[in-house]
Amino acid sequence: MQVYGTSYLHGAQPIGAPHAARSYQSQPAQQASPADELALSPEALLLDRVRDLPDIRTDRVQQIRAQLAAGTYETGDKLNAALDRLLDEIA
Repeated sequence: MQVYGTSYLHGAQPIGAPHAARSYQSQPAQQASPADELALSPEALLLDRVRDLPDIRTDRVQQIRAQLAAGTYETGDKLNAALDRLLDEIA
């Protein structure tokens, strides 16, 4: 850029030849419609599954607590059944 006094100052000039032939092709503007997107975390999916679980049976919980306090809940038959299930699961 050349400066010929203060009355001949020009603004920023493009890089390249000043008289280069440029061809501009206008393309029709494509407007994409915005799309809604939802991403759920694994924790949110787990919470959704927890909500589907049945309610707690408080009467059954109280009954088992009473049996545990009395020492009658853990019988030999129940322990053997639990052990058999455990061994079936492992094997």
